[in-house]
Amino acid sequence: MVELINQINAQINSFVWGPPMLILIVGVGIFLTLRLKLMQIFKAPLWIKNTFGKIFHKHEAAEGAVTPFQAISTALASTVGTGNIIGVATAIASGGPGAIFWMWVSAFFGMMTKYSEVVLAIHFRKRNENNEWVGGPMYYICDGLGKNFKWLAVLFAVFGSLAAFGIGNMTQVHSIANSLDTLAVNFGFLDPLSLDSASTHIFFKMSIGLLIALAVGLTVIGGVKRISRVVEKVVPFMCVCYVIGGIVTLIINSAALPNAFSLIFRYAFDFKAAAGGAAGYFVLQAMRYGVARGVFSNEAGLGSAPIAHAAAHVKHPVQQGVWGIMEVFTDTLVVCTFTALVILTSGVIDFSAGHAQISGAPLSIAAFSTAFGAKFGSLFIALAIVFFAFSTILGWSLYGVRCFEFLFKGKGMSEYKMVFILCTVAASVLELNTVWDISDTFNGLMAIPNLIALIALSGIVVKLTKEYLNDKK
Repeated sequence: MVELINQINAQINSFVWGPPMLILIVGVGIFLTLRLKLMQIFKAPLWIKNTFGKIFHKHEAAEGAVTPFQAISTALASTVGTGNIIGVATAIASGGPGAIFWMWVSAFFGMMTKYSEVVLAIHFRKRNENNEWVGGPMYYICDGLGKNFKWLAVLFAVFGSLAAFGIGNMTQVHSIANSLDTLAVNFGFLDPLSLDSASTHIFFKMSIGLLIALAVGLTVIGGVKRISRVVEKVVPFMCVCYVIGGIVTLIINSAALPNAFSLIFRYAFDFKAAAGGAAGYFVLQAMRYGVARGVFSNEAGLGSAPIAHAAAHVKHPVQQGVWGIMEVFTDTLVVCTFTALVILTSGVIDFSAGHAQISGAPLSIAAFSTAFGAKFGSLFIALAIVFFAFSTILGWSLYGVRCFEFLFKGKGMSEYKMVFILCTVAASVLELNTVWDISDTFNGLMAIPNLIALIALSGIVVKLTKEYLNDKK
């Protein structure tokens, strides 16, 4: 039965994260970029001033709302995750250095996709029974496209509420437990050769799961306000620490930096046949993995982040929309790029000899270890995974709750939260290959209803943008 489920899911996943869907996601980004007249470039002073320029300003939030920075922190909590470490390393190992160029391309157009999502989320948001602002694709599909399309909104909410358990919870806990378990072995706290090694590792991982469940429970039960207050402290801290670690590593390996950029651009457009492969094959691989990992990391087009942005205390949708641009910029063009450059300047992969022998977290660890040594390199990556994964759990807990709230009109919320918390304990010791694959599929399926709405409602985004820019003038 499990094998049959895996086979069916593999077929669906090959479409959801395959070339047709990725072309559609990037295509929508190009469409919105053209409709908004390359706003990410020509209005760069505006969105930079109103995002990075206001990070340290004191913000106030009305009842039932959060500050714009708390909203972006909650959204970044889910987007800046293990994909920035593991996903980038996988993209380079599987698609070569050129994958990073195509990751940048997808992020460039993704800025306008995320901007449009956030603008629509604010424009069509509502107050729930607790007087909190709620919004997202399920609301702008219903109110923007009309009641005849409610089934599309329901599909999005079903996919989102289920994906929260997998991609936003269990797989993240599993990553934390495994990374800390490996770290404990490397530093001699756990002996992998002892007679009771298996039970010791299970007990250690279970303890990690219980601690995560406690931390998540105390945060999630407090609702959007408490989640926002926690992530607005955690997200900037983890991003700054990771970027500093990347800068130090790049300074140490600075001599290899020009070659790293050369590899990215050369492999992105090298259509020559290589090592028995057909001409253009490696470029197609670079495009596929670069775009896929970029979308997976920054979530532009998937419709998840607008759920967090909808709670922001702003007077006009565009005021929060520009934070969506900043979100994609920070996630992909900053954090992902640092991971990529650290790997490419480390020399741990000889690209002339073919694909990498290691991938994922081990590749990132090996890259950082060239600057910090094996122990500190593994410690740095383990702590980064802990912070990134934990923040992802908090961000996705809100997404799951809001989708469930839409489906059941606010009923059963406590039960949903309790199941979400209990899953963190189970995930610490279970093998989650099937859970990861299925939740990955649900995550991708969320994009279909959302992309349909973005295309259909793009006129409203353009109208609101012109209205705001004219008022600014």
